[in-house]
Amino acid sequence: MIIEITGSVSVDDRTQRYVEKAIGSLDRYLAKTSRQSTRAEVILRRVNRAHGNKYEAEVHMHIADTVISAKDSTLNILAALDIVRAKLVIELKKSPDQRLP
Repeated sequence: MIIEITGSVSVDDRTQRYVEKAIGSLDRYLAKTSRQSTRAEVILRRVNRAHGNKYEAEVHMHIADTVISAKDSTLNILAALDIVRAKLVIELKKSPDQRLP
């Protein structure tokens, strides 16, 4: 899986490794034929919300002709990534086209 990290937050090595591990592990929910062509766009932003959230993580997974997206914001960028990953797992499990053979 190809993972592209963009956004308004500077990404250090620790965060980059965390993104690659968390989002890269989603390939186990993909069909083997889709794994090589899947692309994940990870967008990390710093935001100021009325309820105090500081970071937002958004992921768009391009799987063949389908795009699966998830977004969340929280005080910790790594926690936001965990929540987004959990949302993507749910979506991948629901999608009959992407299930493991």
